[in-house]
Amino acid sequence: MAGREQKIVRIGGATASFSDTALSVPQLLAAPDLDYMILDYLAEGSMGIFGRMQAADPEAGFGGDFLTVHIGPYLRDIAARGLKVVANAGGVNPAGLARALEAMIAELGLSLTVAYVDGDDLRPDVPQLRAAGHRDMFTGAPFPDNVISANAYFGAFPIAEALARGADIVVTGRVVDSALALGPLIHEYGWSEQQYDLLAAGTLAGHLLECGAQVTGGTFTDWRDVPDWANIGFPIAECRADGSFVLTKPDGTGGLVSIGTVAEQLLYEVSDPADYIVADVRCDFSGVALEQIGPDRVRVSGARGNPPTAQYKVCVTFDAGWRATAYQPILGEDAAEKAARQAEALFARARALLRARNLPDFTATDTVMIGAEASYGDHARPGAAREIICKLVADHPEKAGADIFAREQWAGISGMAPGTSINLGTQVLPMTGIFLFLLDKAAVAAPRVTIGGVTQAAPPWLPPQGGDVPAPAAPAFADDGAFAGPAGTVDLMQLAWARSGDKGHLFNVAVIARRADYLPFLRAALTVEAVARWYRHFGRNGVPPRVDRHEVPGFHALNFVVHDALTGGINASTRLDPAAKGMAQMLLRFPVAVPAALAEALAPAGRKGA
Repeated sequence: MAGREQKIVRIGGATASFSDTALSVPQLLAAPDLDYMILDYLAEGSMGIFGRMQAADPEAGFGGDFLTVHIGPYLRDIAARGLKVVANAGGVNPAGLARALEAMIAELGLSLTVAYVDGDDLRPDVPQLRAAGHRDMFTGAPFPDNVISANAYFGAFPIAEALARGADIVVTGRVVDSALALGPLIHEYGWSEQQYDLLAAGTLAGHLLECGAQVTGGTFTDWRDVPDWANIGFPIAECRADGSFVLTKPDGTGGLVSIGTVAEQLLYEVSDPADYIVADVRCDFSGVALEQIGPDRVRVSGARGNPPTAQYKVCVTFDAGWRATAYQPILGEDAAEKAARQAEALFARARALLRARNLPDFTATDTVMIGAEASYGDHARPGAAREIICKLVADHPEKAGADIFAREQWAGISGMAPGTSINLGTQVLPMTGIFLFLLDKAAVAAPRVTIGGVTQAAPPWLPPQGGDVPAPAAPAFADDGAFAGPAGTVDLMQLAWARSGDKGHLFNVAVIARRADYLPFLRAALTVEAVARWYRHFGRNGVPPRVDRHEVPGFHALNFVVHDALTGGINASTRLDPAAKGMAQMLLRFPVAVPAALAEALAPAGRKGA
């Protein structure tokens, strides 16, 4: 036991998506003493991609880059190092990926044992799920037709089971992203289903690792402070049995590991930090402590856990018609005004052609002015843009309807706005909708672990003793941000870091105070009403969207959830930024009242004393 308590388990995070860089794996392989490498391939949007792949080829449906880019080329190195690999690259066909991987290993004459975890695929159960009347957990929409994929989000214990049975490489279907790291920690330290604080800590390690370089300086607010993007380091978590860990990166690589980079990633795509729900545990990250203990080394501790809920989250993707998208460059005086008129005329002309062919109307059309700051709404500073890209979107239930618009929009170059140049790209693609709901764990068969051709069910989920627990009370701060004396105003970016991300039809924006004593001013300024007004242009019919605010006292942060502001979600939103990567950027100029002396101290050098 003493050895286990002292042991440090080092886990490297190699990918944030199935299309991530080819440089991460060799970089992490060069890091000494690495025990595990995890690769996150799946997101809600990617499940539809893999589902469509398998519909075209029953042997497909998994992340082929796992074999050709990320892991396949390095199998000899992995075997020589004794490194273990865990990845959710199985998509909707983990068995197919495992077979292909085993064939590659055999051809190389290596001795590596592959396991796969499945049972998450609920497509055979779709008729019963639809008949049960499940509705989308965010929008209330009814269960869709034309299902492409349907997967429950499994937890980490099946991964731990596969490792306990001797697997060197574990591939899974849809598991919680953070389970890729929690599974190895359960295996290494013997954590049980009831050790909720430890499960929450392992979940936090996985959450920080799962997006790769986003925690080592990628997409960081202070991007100028991050050196060498070309060779940015991928994260390594040095984990201990007590749940604490140090977040770092390989020596000699670019990037940055700081309290700011870690705090931003910690709140990325999180709703309530005090009740972050995954399959194995309900996590409370509100009291997490971040400590800079050296260059590119941040110690993370203080996660707390509560018993898990009795439901799995389920993601269903489905066919949602067809989308035509065109990108038209428009130059000259009043470019945005010309583009708006041209878009209106092209949509009207295409609708006339639809009627002439007895086809239904478009289900949606949209115009996005790229270069005119349309995404900023009332806070735009467009100036007099004389070159823009006009993104035109037309959705139709049939491919023929989308094709009509894709062809007709070419007429703008010769028959409409002056300064219209050659189209930069036009495409007609099937649309994928996302439907999310909760399903009782008791209604889902236990996850299966297959190793060496033998399939066994993982231990079934059992409700925690005493039943479910209510959500923890929201943490609160005592200071209301009031101050005496003269006031000044500064931009939010001078007081805080900020990060945003999508989750279905909503997005979150995390605001982390650069110093603890800045937080009261941020709290006073960033009320839910003020933030809702700031994002008013993302609401419907001119009504500001609903906003929730969550307090994170552990590292002096606020987390905002902006509801129903990404209509269609990442796959179907027509906006310029369906992944909500830029929503925090839009908040950086939010005016915050501070004492006049602080405003003067924070003023750029050229404005001091002005």
